[in-house]
Amino acid sequence: MKKILLLLVSFSTVTLAMAQQKQSAAVAAAVEQLRSAMVSGNADSLMAVSSVALSYGHSGGSVENQAQFVEKIASGKSDFVSIELKNQTIAIHKNVAVVRHELHAKTNDNNVAGEVHLRILLVFQKEGKAWKLLARQAVKM
Repeated sequence: MKKILLLLVSFSTVTLAMAQQKQSAAVAAAVEQLRSAMVSGNADSLMAVSSVALSYGHSGGSVENQAQFVEKIASGKSDFVSIELKNQTIAIHKNVAVVRHELHAKTNDNNVAGEVHLRILLVFQKEGKAWKLLARQAVKM
């Protein structure tokens, strides 16, 4: 009986770990979708990966809602030529994921080339089957 109980506990632990890995992979895919949408500037892609309740905080202190975030990138006012993410971690609790990483980007805001190096905190919330960006805060490195 003890062997059966131990086997069931082990199976449950492995199943839970596999589910957690699957969710982490889905969140990582949403982060990549966000990164790609920010580089392309595609408004539909930006809308698809972000929540209507988005709070998007910049390292300079300004905060945007979803419409402002999408408009700024889609219009080219905030133009990411390339974005590289480093040292990413993902922690998931129920339907909320906390993602931290470094963002290193080449920009062309208002036709002025530049570079950005930030530490980023992203909060994703699962909406239906999709992970949506709910909040973001950046700080300068």
